Amino acid sequence: MEQQAILAIGIFLLTYGMIIAEKVHRTIVAMIGGVLMVVLGVVDQDSALHHIDFNTLGLLIGMMIIVNITAETGLFTYIALIAAKKAKGDPVRILVSLVLITAIGSAFLDNVTTVLLMVPVTFSITRQLRVNPVPFLITQIIASNIGGTATLIGDPPNIMIGSAVKELTFLAFINNLAPVVVVIMAVTIPIFVLLFRKQIQTTPELKQKIMLINEKEVLTDRKLLVKSLSVLGLTIVGFFLHQMLHLESATVALAGAFLLLLLTGEHAMEEAFTKVEWTTIFFFVGLFVLVSGLVETGIISKLAAQAIELTGGDPLATSMLILWLSAIASAFLDNIPFVATMIPMIQEMGVMGVGNLEPLWWSLALGACLGGNGTLIGASANLIVAGMSGKAGHPIKFVTYMKYGFPLMLLSVLLASIYIYVRYLI
Repeated sequence: MEQQAILAIGIFLLTYGMIIAEKVHRTIVAMIGGVLMVVLGVVDQDSALHHIDFNTLGLLIGMMIIVNITAETGLFTYIALIAAKKAKGDPVRILVSLVLITAIGSAFLDNVTTVLLMVPVTFSITRQLRVNPVPFLITQIIASNIGGTATLIGDPPNIMIGSAVKELTFLAFINNLAPVVVVIMAVTIPIFVLLFRKQIQTTPELKQKIMLINEKEVLTDRKLLVKSLSVLGLTIVGFFLHQMLHLESATVALAGAFLLLLLTGEHAMEEAFTKVEWTTIFFFVGLFVLVSGLVETGIISKLAAQAIELTGGDPLATSMLILWLSAIASAFLDNIPFVATMIPMIQEMGVMGVGNLEPLWWSLALGACLGGNGTLIGASANLIVAGMSGKAGHPIKFVTYMKYGFPLMLLSVLLASIYIYVRYLI
């Protein structure tokens, strides 16, 4: 067993180093890392498949299809142009309005869907203004993870915690997490303006050009627009009701996607499938199998047991440890497998006699969701934006993103620590 554990850590660290170095595409690196875990016998193929979170993959594929078909109608460009005209064509004000749209969208769609909608729109506006799209994309990644923290359906870790702890309902998430999310956004937006305003200057002529665009002209296919909006609306209602209906969010997304394909015909299907970000999907598959090696060899549960030993079960120390451990770990690991390991650990603490588990659940949710902002591989939304941006010829470098994301992540977790202490532990 010990030998397997050392092997698992070795493969994991080597793969990680390669992903950070960016010499080879991260999808190839992650898939080879995952394959090595199976080939070298750290996990067998059945266990590896068992660790792949098909709910996440199904949700991604379903929403990518719906979003790509809807994007053809020009709807998202229309929304963004209205926002850009309201901001009088000023890049800094446009950046702020796109950040707000992303944060609110992430709470009620989910952060992955929201960035899929926002990125193409951002490209079309930045092309008009001839400014670098990267500052817009970095701020949207950060806003999507903060906004997604506010609700049960906003971020995969919340979905998992809500499924595991029945008393944490849709409304309980909003009631306990939305207030601190509003505070974090209010602090973060002025920082975005300070950081990026110099990088996104444009000329008065180009601002004027934005004001002259007739946004109604971008709505190209009204019939398709009605079909897409109807299906998108149904899918969002499905997300709200998915627990009552006992359906996983992936089922809702895929049902919506294939309903829309049924309404639009075979030609649309070929087109929609070519636009799915398969490189991102396979990156996730590799990542899940990679982490399965750490789970199966007991490395993650050993870390959990040591965590309890450290705090001696004190509510304040335990909450802070879970919050900060989740945040730092989620910056470097995908937060989904991490949360999957932490849930039984917190339930075990309840059995061991820790009385009030509620602050621990909210600490886990805040740490895992906000921690995703730390690096480019911390959360699904980050990877998808990076993938789309690279495809459009504006690669976001791992280190460039981390320079902004990591300090802002630490700030948001600090605000969350104060909130947890004041609201639950005094």
